[in-house]
Amino acid sequence: MPRAVITGTGLYVPPHVITNAELVASFNAYVERFNVEHAAAIEAGTVTALAPSSEAFIEKASGIQRRYVMEKSGVLDPARMRPKLTERPDDQLSLMAEIAVDAARQALAAAGRQAAEVDAVICAASNMQRAYPAMAIEIQQALGAGGYGFDMNVACSSATFAIEQAVNAVRSGASRCVLVVNPEITSGHLEWKDRDCHFIFGDVCTAVLVEADETAVAAERWEVLGTRLATQFSNNIRNNAGFLNRSEDSDPTARDKTFRQEGRKVFKEVVPIASAHIEAHLQSHGVAPAQVRRYWLHQANLGMNQLIIRKLVGQDVGPDLAPLILDEFANTASAGSIIAFHRHRDGVQPGELGVICSFGAGYSVGSVIVRKQ
Repeated sequence: MPRAVITGTGLYVPPHVITNAELVASFNAYVERFNVEHAAAIEAGTVTALAPSSEAFIEKASGIQRRYVMEKSGVLDPARMRPKLTERPDDQLSLMAEIAVDAARQALAAAGRQAAEVDAVICAASNMQRAYPAMAIEIQQALGAGGYGFDMNVACSSATFAIEQAVNAVRSGASRCVLVVNPEITSGHLEWKDRDCHFIFGDVCTAVLVEADETAVAAERWEVLGTRLATQFSNNIRNNAGFLNRSEDSDPTARDKTFRQEGRKVFKEVVPIASAHIEAHLQSHGVAPAQVRRYWLHQANLGMNQLIIRKLVGQDVGPDLAPLILDEFANTASAGSIIAFHRHRDGVQPGELGVICSFGAGYSVGSVIVRKQ
């Protein structure tokens, strides 16, 4: 059975930054407008007044300081509070495909590969720009890749779930070079008017190339020793936007058509699920958590990541063991753990182990154990 290795990664960073200060100023202006417009109903008790946000609240709740977005003027407009994107005609490359191609080309260059050598493309993200044709097929064509492509969605675990599919394709001999891309334009499904979540997400795209070790040409290789996936249904993170909405005659702007979560419940329930999942996966390979050189975890919440690592190794640890990127990027859904791997894999020596792990809506958890060659 061929050994699967990660030979290249790529990262597309959007052109616009929104700081917490900018976000809070915009949100609080929206809150003031709302409370003034609904003053009578608020006084009558039929509408609840909105509370302002603050930079201190955001950093304490999440550890996030800024985020990248594809477009910021619409997000920061108190009268709009959502990105202002331009619709593209069907004969132009779609926005998700455009950023995926950028990240993919970086990953290919890092691996010493040409796009024509890719024989499978998996587009894995928390949302797709359209139902069909598959985003992966458009990306495949734009790159000039061969083989086949398909889309998949397991929310924030989409990248690790896709890596397992890529690894299995390589190990089975069905593919030799598989490209996984994670274009996350999360600003489009975030509810920027909700104080409890308006700061959470940022836009980005990551790419990972998985190949057969025997034919890889990259100097840097990470052997995939094992992958493990798990899901458990929960409504605590949900988004009801979908193709049946118009048939239900539901309001396309209703609150349930954007991201929503029960944050405290998610924190309480996901931390033990993720830590137990990682520990069991490592144990199946005869590895203790303390033997892992680096953990590249999903980047959703600073406190969540700290607690997961504490449960695994029994002590507080610094960024060298479990690097964080969410202070700069915020939560980028499926791309978060891949950004951490892309940005922070220096210092791991040949033979040392690492774990890429994601967790999120579903609930879903995916882990990938890698060894630096």
